[in-house]
Amino acid sequence: MTLKELQPQLLALTPEEKAQAIQFLAQSLSNFWPRIQKTPGVCGGDACIRQTRIPVWVLVNASRLGISEAELLEDYPTVRATDLANAWAYADAYPDEIETAIRQNEEN
Repeated sequence: MTLKELQPQLLALTPEEKAQAIQFLAQSLSNFWPRIQKTPGVCGGDACIRQTRIPVWVLVNASRLGISEAELLEDYPTVRATDLANAWAYADAYPDEIETAIRQNEEN
């Protein structure tokens, strides 16, 4: 089924059903970055490397400041090279989210 075919059914959903559909779709997108997760109450709900408290924005900002991937892997021993690749891809997909997090944390 195409999105165009699905559109009338989506529009016919109740607001509650639409919210559930959005939540389901958002969760399915997390499979694109299997080691990136957002957990309410952990690091302000920012996207982090799974099962850590290392936000993606921290890694992105460190890289911008000239810290190499090798140094990041040394500084964060629970982070793997694939985690960095996922972090970079996530940051590319959600640049506004990452920029906002960096800016908010620079202000604090």
